Amino acid sequence: MNWTSCYLKTSDLKVFVLGTGEVATRRANRFLDHGAFVKLAGSDLDDGLKSKGAILVSTDEVDSLVKWADLVILASGDKELSEYVSKIASNKLLNRADAPDDGNIIIPTSFKIADVEISIFTNGRSPLMARQLRKKIQSIITDEDILEIELQNFARSLLKKKLSNQKDRKNVLYDIFEDETVNNLIKYNKIDESKEYIKNLIDNIGDLSDT
Repeated sequence: MNWTSCYLKTSDLKVFVLGTGEVATRRANRFLDHGAFVKLAGSDLDDGLKSKGAILVSTDEVDSLVKWADLVILASGDKELSEYVSKIASNKLLNRADAPDDGNIIIPTSFKIADVEISIFTNGRSPLMARQLRKKIQSIITDEDILEIELQNFARSLLKKKLSNQKDRKNVLYDIFEDETVNNLIKYNKIDESKEYIKNLIDNIGDLSDT
């Protein structure tokens, strides 16, 4: 496998999508929802995309669009045009819905639960199984898990002001994660009480450099 996962900052990213069909619309929506500027070349534009600020342009403008874009997405049934755009976009981030291995960016299936985003990639072997795995993962993530993330983030922000050593902060975070009182408060959705308890724990931490 010669692919590795990473997250791309998309705020103000300029995205050109060749195509306006189902796949093109789905990918355009994804980037629009994450703050990107999106232009699509095709015959017609979905009303939902228009409402989010997407712009429809002519396929005659592909050369200038490729120059404009940071990321080029090919999701068109026009194979000849796709090959042409792929060639002139060789120095760009390029995602090909028609031939993923010929691009350098894969856009995997993903989903969000609160602030948690999870992506699944089967290296192109089975999009169907990617969807099935998504359903399984969604079914096992609980509300308590989401609350735990919020509390860990809360604790981390306090610890950064209290402890300069990353290893010390990590150890404290593990202690909080395993703390019986915290877990019981989470179980009954007592988020404010949990934060107050955690704050008191951190306030009472001494200098760990001597331990």
